[in-house]
Amino acid sequence: MSDYQLKTYTALETTRLAQTLAELLKPGDLITLDGELGAGKTTFTKGLGTGLGIKRTINSPTFTIVKEYEGELPLYHMDAYRLEDSDEDIGFEDYFDGEGITVVEWATYIEEFLPNERLMITIKYIDEHTRAFDFTPFGEHYQWVVKALMHSDL
Repeated sequence: MSDYQLKTYTALETTRLAQTLAELLKPGDLITLDGELGAGKTTFTKGLGTGLGIKRTINSPTFTIVKEYEGELPLYHMDAYRLEDSDEDIGFEDYFDGEGITVVEWATYIEEFLPNERLMITIKYIDEHTRAFDFTPFGEHYQWVVKALMHSDL
């Protein structure tokens, strides 16, 4: 178990958790999401988008690799699953250094391209309704973000 873990018991709670996190983020922030299929990575990203004021439907970018959404801050939603065993750089730094928030699902497949500072979230499927979110902050800013999230009213 992580030092920073939260559990949700419904999809609505997962959405609220992500919305609360969105309020703590700033342009250029990077979140990586890992977890098995069906763990809730896309549900979490949808909640993050709602928290950023995005009105469009957010869905997994599995076949396009990156989807961009406009809100109070842009959201760059990446799915690196299809990039396993690929050493092709598709311009990740343009997103990581951009004006929006970047979320990368299956980030382990592009580990060598990721900045050192980021927030890694591992989602564990407990049962049909329950998810455990382990937060691993890399860098002072993300330490602050996670501590603020842990002390928020969820």
